[in-house]
Order: sequence, then C-alpha cells, then structure tokens
Amino acid sequence: MRVAIFTETFLPKTDGIVRVVCLLLDHLLKRGIEPLVVAPRLGNVSDYKGAPVVTVPGVTLPLYPELKVGPPTPFTFREVIQFKPDIAHFIHPVMIGIPSMMMAKQMGIPTLTSFHLDFARLVEHYKLGFIRGITDTMTRLVFNWADYSLAPSKAIQRDMLALGIRDVGLWGRGVDADKFNPRFYSAAMRARLSQGNPDDVLLLYVGRLSNEKQVSHLRAILERVPNTRLALVGDGPARAELEAHFAGLPVNFLGYLQGEELSQAYASADVFVFPSAMETFGLVVVEAMAAGLPVVASRVGGIPDVVREGETGYTFESGDLDGLVAGVTQIVSDRARMKAMGQAARAFAETQSWDAMMDEVIAHYERLIRAKKQTANRMRESA
Repeated sequence: MRVAIFTETFLPKTDGIVRVVCLLLDHLLKRGIEPLVVAPRLGNVSDYKGAPVVTVPGVTLPLYPELKVGPPTPFTFREVIQFKPDIAHFIHPVMIGIPSMMMAKQMGIPTLTSFHLDFARLVEHYKLGFIRGITDTMTRLVFNWADYSLAPSKAIQRDMLALGIRDVGLWGRGVDADKFNPRFYSAAMRARLSQGNPDDVLLLYVGRLSNEKQVSHLRAILERVPNTRLALVGDGPARAELEAHFAGLPVNFLGYLQGEELSQAYASADVFVFPSAMETFGLVVVEAMAAGLPVVASRVGGIPDVVREGETGYTFESGDLDGLVAGVTQIVSDRARMKAMGQAARAFAETQSWDAMMDEVIAHYERLIRAKKQTANRMRESA
C-alpha cells in the first residue's frame, strides 16, 4: 500500500499535529506501508526516515508566525502522481489539502480527512467571530467532500456531526508509554526545572506559548497556592508577553525540549497544568499521565475522555481560575494522595497504545481502497 499524506504543518516545527503525523509515519513504515508527505517548506526536510517529503513554498500566517502556508505547485502534483498512491490522507486540509484533494479526486483514489484544528473556536478566541460562518461552511464542505473523516475525540466528533459532516469516525490519541515514563525521573532535571528549589511543588506546562493556551492563567496558582513553582516547556509568539506577566514569580522558561530531556522534564515534575482555551485532543496531557503526573486541565477537546475526576486529576471549565486553583490545591495538599493519583494516571496511560490506534487508521485505508475498487468494478460491469 502507498499512502500520500498532506499536512499543513511538519518538521522542523514541533507541535501536537507534527507529533501525530510523525507517529503515523513511524507506524506505516513499521507495517511495511510506503508513505509520501506533502508539507509546507519550513526547513531543509526532504525525507522522513527514508519516506519522501515534498515541500510547498508559502507565506507566513499573521496569527501563526511559526507556520508558512501556500498552495501546492505543478511540481508537487507531478511528484504525487509519480508516487502512485493508493489513498490520500489529509491532515485537516486547508491551503495544501484542498487543491490536493481535487487532484486526488481526478486520480480516482479514495480520500480520508482527519480533524486537527478547531477553527471555529480559534476565530472566536481572537475576536473574529464574524468569519465563523465562513469557516464552518468551508469545514463542512471540505470534510464532506472526502470519502470519510476522523475526529480525535468524542467531543470533536459530536461537534463535527452537529456541523453537518457525514461519516465521522473516531481516531483517538495514544501515548508512547516507554518514552514517557516515571523511570526518567532525574534529580538534576528537577533542580533545573525548579531553578534549584527541588523541595517546592513543581508544576509543569508543556506546549505552545500562545494566547489561546491561556498560560497566563497559571499565575493564579502561584499567587494562591503556597510553595508552588512553574516550569514552562515550549515556545511561541506570546513568550515575551508571558515573561513580563510572570516577572518576579517562580517561573522558569525552558524553551523547547526534545528526546530524553523532554521525558525527564515530565517525569521530574509533580503536577501537570494545562489551561488551554481550545484543543482537538490535548496530546501532552496523556504524555504527562504516562510519566506519572496527576493533571489539572481545562475541559476541552479530548481531555474529558482521558482525565478521571479525583482519580487521575481534575478538569475545569476554560477560564475558570477558581476551578484551576481548586484542582491544584486538592492534589498538592496531600503528598501521598498526589503520588497515588500519579500512579493511577500512569496505569491509565499504559492502556492507551498508539499501535492499536494507528492500526485502526490503516484499517480505514484498507476499507476505503477496497470500496473504491468495488465501485470501479461495478461501473465497468454496467458500462
């Protein structure tokens, strides 16, 4: 089987979508399936572990300066046609995906879309609600144009169906429980994260530093819960603003961490905090749970699917600072309970296998390819 994957973001950028795409590629290669990636030109990436990457030039997005967007070129289409894919998978099609879906339809291959960007909530957050009707209409048209669609969480699946998108399946998110594991605890990393204060309660946030993540809300914890410190792993357009916002408070900006350093950061903290205003899933939450951390997170995206109230953490309505502080307070007030909740979080994460979830995607590929062939055969027989 050959799969063409069209994505609006890719390496060297680091975010949740890129991680999911890379994990999908890893799994396809492990299963002997040949992938090709079409992605924005963000660096000098021409292949991923031997799989070809065709890059598309673009311009910078005002609301997302780390990303470049632009339509595919004739060269792009030539490379895809020469690859001869059996199916096309569109990672939330926009500038690259929509024109490429037209090409896939002309080639007569099945098309699968997966939902990764909640444009409706994004435009509301940035006070651009007047264009929500346009984004909803485009999302409905594009996803219905595909042969099948996948949602990352039950909440997003309900939203997609309510929007009028037909045939929506569920592609949940897993975690690499070996990579994110309590065994990566490091006293040296804890000292680094806590700026030399390892005995304090160490809160951890991992993710993009941008306004929709509402990282500024974490200040309420530091001001109202004694002996807490905060480590922020990630970067983004709001970093300078956040540095000013947290000035004088025990907050450490680490920037992006990768590989074993990231595994150590998760495993060396006490509580994972995630106040985001919008998520399609919230992959970092499950990574933190796999590392043995109880979680306090906003009730968005797939987070309610994975956090068990009072057992592995607490959730709160986005923007509810009292709920955020209350969740952290309940966890850190009893060290033994905090440890037990971390162990329960780890036990749950161990059940969330990426392999099983990626195999479900491959099963969708096989089903769509088989259905397309059967349709073509019927058309030939009736001609």
